[in-house]
Amino acid sequence: MKNIVVLVSGGGTNLQALIDAQESGIIKGGNITCVIASKEGAYALERAKKHNIKGIVCPRKEYPDSVSYSKEILRLLQEEKADLIVYAGFMIILDEMVSRAYPNRIMNVHPALIPSFCGKGFYGLRVHEAALEKGVKVTGATVHFANEVCDGGPIILQKAVDVLEDDTPETLQRRVMEQCEWKILPEAVSLFCQDRLEVVDGKVHIRSK
Repeated sequence: MKNIVVLVSGGGTNLQALIDAQESGIIKGGNITCVIASKEGAYALERAKKHNIKGIVCPRKEYPDSVSYSKEILRLLQEEKADLIVYAGFMIILDEMVSRAYPNRIMNVHPALIPSFCGKGFYGLRVHEAALEKGVKVTGATVHFANEVCDGGPIILQKAVDVLEDDTPETLQRRVMEQCEWKILPEAVSLFCQDRLEVVDGKVHIRSK
């Protein structure tokens, strides 16, 4: 069984989707063994506690720069013997030392169809505001491997939803979460834990069972 360590910053809705998928048997070949939060009081830690998952607080504010913080995160990941790291609403950009230590072993979910509405400055509600401003007819979510480029790693899975005429950024955000993020993130994690993902020339190939 692979050890899955989830990094969080806030409420942990994507973490909850992973926990639910794990408990229902959707995630095969791995278990969430630890949740690391970037700040105290993150509700995601309460979610972990309710399901007897170890929680660690590593407050970003206690470190003077990204490098020193990233060193501590890397130390914790190694201490927890992480096989897969999942960014689930983790709002901190880590130094590339972390992605280099875990190549194609860090996953992130982004609330848009990469390469649209991604990169620096595109997070949270801003992603959906931009999609509505552009007038796109479909949007969705992307699970990708994280590297030193913001939202730039190889794409694993994508799922789309229609944009409705009366959508607000808030309604669109909710639908993308429920119909896309909470579906494809656990699926991607399960594929990784079953050793069914292979990266060749920057592209992810999914092996058959």
